[in-house]
Amino acid sequence: MAEPRATLNADEIFKQFKQYSISEFFRKNSQMLGYSGKVRSLTTIVHEYVTNSLDATEEANILPDITVEVKQVAEDKYHVLVADNGPGIPQSHIGKALATILAGTKFHRYIQQRGQQGIGATGCTLYAQVTTGKPIHVKSGTGKGAYECDLSLDIKSNKPLIANLEKLDGDFRGTVISGDFGDVKYESSDHGIYEYLKRTALSNPHASIKLVEPDGKEVVFLRSVQELPKKPKQIKPHPLGIGTSDLLDAAHLSENRRLSAFLIEAFSRVTQNKVDELHAIAPEIDMAMDPHTLAWSDAEKLIKAIHQIKWIAPDLDSLSTIGETQMEVATKNILNPQFSAVIERRPKVFRGGIPFVIESCIAYGGNAGRATAEGSKGSILRFANKVPLLFDGSSCAITTAVNGIDWKRYGISKFEEEPVSVVVNVSSVYIPYSGVGKQAIAQEDEIIEEIKLAVQDCGRALQRHISGIKSRELKETRLNALMRYVDQMSTDLSDVTGQNKDQIKKSLTRLIENRYKDTEEGDPEQKENSEADAAGEEPEE
Repeated sequence: MAEPRATLNADEIFKQFKQYSISEFFRKNSQMLGYSGKVRSLTTIVHEYVTNSLDATEEANILPDITVEVKQVAEDKYHVLVADNGPGIPQSHIGKALATILAGTKFHRYIQQRGQQGIGATGCTLYAQVTTGKPIHVKSGTGKGAYECDLSLDIKSNKPLIANLEKLDGDFRGTVISGDFGDVKYESSDHGIYEYLKRTALSNPHASIKLVEPDGKEVVFLRSVQELPKKPKQIKPHPLGIGTSDLLDAAHLSENRRLSAFLIEAFSRVTQNKVDELHAIAPEIDMAMDPHTLAWSDAEKLIKAIHQIKWIAPDLDSLSTIGETQMEVATKNILNPQFSAVIERRPKVFRGGIPFVIESCIAYGGNAGRATAEGSKGSILRFANKVPLLFDGSSCAITTAVNGIDWKRYGISKFEEEPVSVVVNVSSVYIPYSGVGKQAIAQEDEIIEEIKLAVQDCGRALQRHISGIKSRELKETRLNALMRYVDQMSTDLSDVTGQNKDQIKKSLTRLIENRYKDTEEGDPEQKENSEADAAGEEPEE
């Protein structure tokens, strides 16, 4: 029989109680940042640096030129370099930009951006340290001065460590980041760097992207659009998109001295008339009170009142999409499909006040679909704010929406076995990712419904195209079947009528071909409808 254990008191237990920094947390939980699996980890590193480069160049009104180089230095260890022609990082900000978790220019701004958490690039620095023990190397210039340095992270304090800082001569502009990363692997798969950059070129046709693979092979995704996308504007949060805690935090940080002034200043679509409506619903709240004294109970009452009155929809200047024309050009450039249809839906809101836009494209034939040994199979290309999402597809709102469509209605008997690609991009000031790794969109009902409607719009155009193909194939089958009997019929008719066999054969051939000839050479109305199908338009009655 086991001896009874001695009881420990609370003081003894809490001797082990320690406080950890956010850096230490992510060091032990790197999978939350996307570093789970060797292939995924390497793709995540490139993803974080490339998205930063795209955001920086666009904000500076520069057409992006990005170079990615990957070299193997040992088993499961690679040297990665990412260079851009962006505005550069000022020397005074380099530590916080690349070696401080939860620091940056994005998290606090209500504006559409690819990154939104202030973790990504610093996560790469942290991953280099814990897998190789080495810092990353940075070279950056603003056009008026340049420098280079080694950069690492003090994990216990979440503070940057800068070493070997050196000023550079010349007018270099841009940023070059390089480093050694362990426990990673380069692979040419649907989850590798090549596929990631290919999809990045699809959703960012204004960018020129060069990849140098470990074997020295160079791949260039050329810029297919010479204009930058529309620049999103920073807007104020819509009152329908906030909760009690959000309202309370904003009030306590406000510089206003009256609650009414705070509401008008902090949120969009709030006017004095709306403040009066709120006060009429919740008269016990003093709109002249200091917002710093706002209590939780009063904030709850305000949120309830907010949801009882009608509001103008959120300002949509904060959104920047790929664009229908740009998406069509990029799809033809990257996938070279036999047919494609593109749609951009009107802006909507989720959670009551967060604006978003869905863009969708269906590409069929050509290089569309996922290449396998058995042929091309259906694929779903997911994007959030023009960033490819390669992982965690099963839990993503886009996958759920596309798989929820009855594809037989659109001429696709089995989606998994057809040469078809469904491209969906969700643009929003706030993408509701289902994890810190930012690879899947949470299954918000409003977003799923809009994705379905967008894909179905494209699906109707695809159905007309496939119907046209089947109609032409049927005519060709009938034509070939009848032509097999022309010679015998000509002989029989010649015997009965006494007319020349060759003349009868020519007449029969002409008659059959006129009836079943290819649409492009036939009836003008049929040709017009075929062209309308190819363009994804409704044919004229």
